[in-house]
Amino acid sequence: MFGLDPWLTFLLIVCLASAVIFEFINGFHDTANAVATVIYTHSLKPLYAVVWSGIWNFIGVYVGGIAVAMGIVKLLPMEILVDQNVYHSIAMVLALVLTAVIWNLGTWYMGLPCSSSHTLIGSIFGVGIAFLLLPGNEDVALNWVKVKDVGLSLMISPVIGFGLALFLMILMKRYVKNESLFQEPAPGQPPPRLIRSILILTSTTLSFSHGSNDGQKGVGLTMIILISIIPTYFAIDKSQDPRVMLKEITTARQSIAVVDTTKFEPVEMATYKVFSTSLANMEGMLLNVNDFHQLTADQSITIRKNILMMSKKTEDFYTELNHLRKKDKVLTTAQISKIKSEITHLKKYTEYAPWWVIFMISIALGLGTMVGWKRIVITVGEKIGKTHITYAQGMTAELVAAMSILTSTQLGLPVSTTHVLSSGVAGTMVAGKGLKNLRKKTVKNIAIAWLVTLPFTIVVSGALFLLLRFLFS
Repeated sequence: MFGLDPWLTFLLIVCLASAVIFEFINGFHDTANAVATVIYTHSLKPLYAVVWSGIWNFIGVYVGGIAVAMGIVKLLPMEILVDQNVYHSIAMVLALVLTAVIWNLGTWYMGLPCSSSHTLIGSIFGVGIAFLLLPGNEDVALNWVKVKDVGLSLMISPVIGFGLALFLMILMKRYVKNESLFQEPAPGQPPPRLIRSILILTSTTLSFSHGSNDGQKGVGLTMIILISIIPTYFAIDKSQDPRVMLKEITTARQSIAVVDTTKFEPVEMATYKVFSTSLANMEGMLLNVNDFHQLTADQSITIRKNILMMSKKTEDFYTELNHLRKKDKVLTTAQISKIKSEITHLKKYTEYAPWWVIFMISIALGLGTMVGWKRIVITVGEKIGKTHITYAQGMTAELVAAMSILTSTQLGLPVSTTHVLSSGVAGTMVAGKGLKNLRKKTVKNIAIAWLVTLPFTIVVSGALFLLLRFLFS
């Protein structure tokens, strides 16, 4: 398979199976949050709720795009993704997947709404940091801009979930006169039809948003596996036409060739050379190439590196050209925008995922949703607040969580469904009777899991990577 010997083929299958297992666990671990309120309020029977949620998780993954998935891939240094020793790549993949699976299963068993997002991203950080500590990698760096964006997204989202849910709940109490909304679910009785419809709608939206964000993490993980183990086939999107790419590269090269570099400072000149050299190198490699499969593994990797290098420098280059325009009136705004657009357009050759990867992860997340939900549902429904969750609290928390997650997906940022929903439920509880209405033990346990997840996964995945790398060497 893919030109690998039988043993490497077996290890590749193991790695892909591990990614599917991770997403399956993500389904029954995280997606229990999406069905918690409809089950707890008797809006839907558990079987119908988890099947319905599984379907919408599947749809969310399939139509949600790949911006979050590519953000996951970009967290790792390019050098670790295209390590020439395939066993080193397998060590990396197994380290981060095993760490994520172990932590997810452990927190699920304890009934803690812990974030699969934190788990996976912490595992990726750990592997990346361990790689930087190896001899000869002193000049390699994590994508700290992306790390910062992801870190802020994961840290801020629970605060936003809590604040928005608190605010909306206060508004509802003030302006909504339907008292049945604020009552606890009657034992074994479904809510009134309108309330039931709204709860099912918010749960459906949350399931879809969860798939669109969390499902992409599985897609990103799978692409890490494919790019690192068999870069010859997956470093660039070989379903595209190299002749079209060649024309786009030539056009971009001609556009930047008109820039008067005599006005550049040394730093600006260094940035300009990244673009001019990268475009020239790729243009030379693609001459007389009619199919990307004609390229060697090294050429595919080089093209990927060049595009990623230009992507990182695009904003700097754009800023420098604008500075030049204002200072010396050499370029017009339209010319600068054209250059940026042409270079940004090349990212489509590296930011992709085959349809079968998206389909495989969609199935895994959808099926995972259909099992293992009970532990988390009880925590969300009964153990966050001292009073049982009401209809209004359920729909408010789910609506806030769904909107937060969909917004993050559009921005290409991973966010924790677990933490956003749990903090939303906490916000609705506080809106009712203040902080005293929260169960301190549960909130404390969730907070500890939230704080411990990143350090634990970073240390374990980093140590496991170094150990497996040594053993496979």
